[in-house]
Amino acid sequence: MSIHHFLVQALIILGASVLVLLISNRLRLAPVVGLLLTGVLIGPSGLALIDEAEAVEVFAEIGVVFLLFSIGLEFSLERLREIRRPFFLGGSLQAGGTILLVSVLGMAFGLSGRQAVFFGFVIALSSTAVVLKLYNERREMESPQGKVVIGVLLFQDFLIVPMIILTPVLAGAVEASPGAIALRFGSGVLAVGVVFVVARYLMPKVLYYLVRTRMREIFVLGALFVCLGMAFFTDSLGFSLALGGFLAGIIISESHYSHQVVADMIPFRDLFTSVFFVSIGMLFDLSFALGQLPLVAGLTLAIFGLKVLTGAGAVLALAFPPRVIAIVALGLAQIGEFSFVLLNVGRGHGLVEPAAYQALIAVAVLTMLITPALVSVAPSIGAGIPRRFSRGVPEATPSEEAETGARGNHVIVVGYGLNGRTLSKVLEEAGIRYVVIELNGDTVRKALAEGKPMIFGDSTRREILEHAGIEDAQVVVFAISDLEAVRRSIALARQLNPELHIVVRTRQLSQIEELRRCGADEVIAEEFESAIEIFTRVLQRYHVPRNVIRTQTRLLRGEGYRMLRSPAMRGGISAELMEALEAGTTELFRLAEDSPAVGKTLRDLDLRSRTGATIIAVVRDDTPIPSPAPDVALAAGDTLVLVGSHEQVDRAMDLLEGTESDAG
Repeated sequence: MSIHHFLVQALIILGASVLVLLISNRLRLAPVVGLLLTGVLIGPSGLALIDEAEAVEVFAEIGVVFLLFSIGLEFSLERLREIRRPFFLGGSLQAGGTILLVSVLGMAFGLSGRQAVFFGFVIALSSTAVVLKLYNERREMESPQGKVVIGVLLFQDFLIVPMIILTPVLAGAVEASPGAIALRFGSGVLAVGVVFVVARYLMPKVLYYLVRTRMREIFVLGALFVCLGMAFFTDSLGFSLALGGFLAGIIISESHYSHQVVADMIPFRDLFTSVFFVSIGMLFDLSFALGQLPLVAGLTLAIFGLKVLTGAGAVLALAFPPRVIAIVALGLAQIGEFSFVLLNVGRGHGLVEPAAYQALIAVAVLTMLITPALVSVAPSIGAGIPRRFSRGVPEATPSEEAETGARGNHVIVVGYGLNGRTLSKVLEEAGIRYVVIELNGDTVRKALAEGKPMIFGDSTRREILEHAGIEDAQVVVFAISDLEAVRRSIALARQLNPELHIVVRTRQLSQIEELRRCGADEVIAEEFESAIEIFTRVLQRYHVPRNVIRTQTRLLRGEGYRMLRSPAMRGGISAELMEALEAGTTELFRLAEDSPAVGKTLRDLDLRSRTGATIIAVVRDDTPIPSPAPDVALAAGDTLVLVGSHEQVDRAMDLLEGTESDAG
């Protein structure tokens, strides 16, 4: 291929991708969907603008390496601990159940056992790229369903490695005796062991020396060398390029420089994985899909139904209510990007016939295209499922709640994450009665064992709020990240108790007005509260009177942070604040034992002539001495009331601390 021809092909791919992505963004479709459509458009079954499919497939292979490399970088033990139950239990039930059902059904329809198991591998995997993109846009990554989805998807991503290793065995390319399989897995385990040793002892030192050069080019090239070098190494051993990329990511994730590597690799990952999805779209045979439309549609519906069933079973085993079960099951119902990797591996080993290959490609593309709509309607579907179809943990009984006194004029806390736990602790120390509603079964069990007033359940359910005593509660605080659940819960809580004071925490500024319209009395925006706290600390440093600061913060919080959300707004206390910043101020200073002022009289200290600030009162043993005489001797523990300009007060405090001998 000439360089001119290569550039023409590259320009077609990039230009078409940009155009289709712009359109798909307007239509609120996931970027992956846009890239797949780009491939269909410019591929052989579309406009046939690309005639060098082999070159595109090479870039696609590199894209898979980088995709698995980024997965390996994020596969940390700390993250795994946070989602260990969804990862181990949910992931194994979802993947194992799907493989088992597909294998049984496949053999029932005449497939060989090996082919049936392989197709189970392909169908078990969901799309990490599509699902996480959708959840991130919906701000549900920290919600219960978000954590379950991340755990299951991460488990599936981890499964791709043994699936790739087993594919040649299923194809008969490698001896399938127990000894041969054990040897192949043993080789894999040995490779992982070598990787661990390298990660633990060698790679941090190598990266450290690269970092010491302070040359970004060397660091980027070094990370690329590790990624592609490990891919070449595993390919040479008879495994896959993708396995090498995954192991390289794990190597670097063990170092202190993994975050910088992620930042530097993102452009390469995005470029090559985009080409990967375009190449998958090019593999889609539109004429085959239209000619076999009943088959493709039937397979799509069957796979959706099967994956919804296994996904729902996995979440049910994790003891979540119907709404979360429906959201997760529908979110995981598509075929994922790593399924394409497996299909290509299986095709290379003769496990997949051309017709089956095209059918699965068509089904995978269709399931990805439908996923955004399914994720949108999932909460409504979940809300309509009767509660008896979920299996929870033992709820707090009326007697347990009576012992805690969590009834009547109490606070209901929805969510027992960091904010919920902190609020509950404060309420407990203040002697205020409260009860917590939480969706995580493990969290509820542990909290009940500690004697906390807990109820396992979904706050969008009327019976759960009634069980928490919503009619008699004074305040309800929503400390959860699930916007759809918060909306439904606010409306229901307001219906059950019109006098209830509803407080909501949000991380999304755009949700403030919406949540207030839903019925929330107060919406606490984490980002704005952080800004107000910083603002308060800065003003305190400039000795602005506390009443001025308090008034200003009340104004900033007023009407749902309207002033902060509309910076053009002015007026109110702002003018007074500027006057306070420009004018003099009053400040308190407590004398430490090592202060140079201890033991001196006010006459000897001569603070006014040296700094310009005046001591207008001395507080000693909680007794004020206003307008102290010049011969009053200062003692350790005295609190001085200083008056002056901001600069004068700063000089006086430096002198009293002994950091400046004479500030005059």
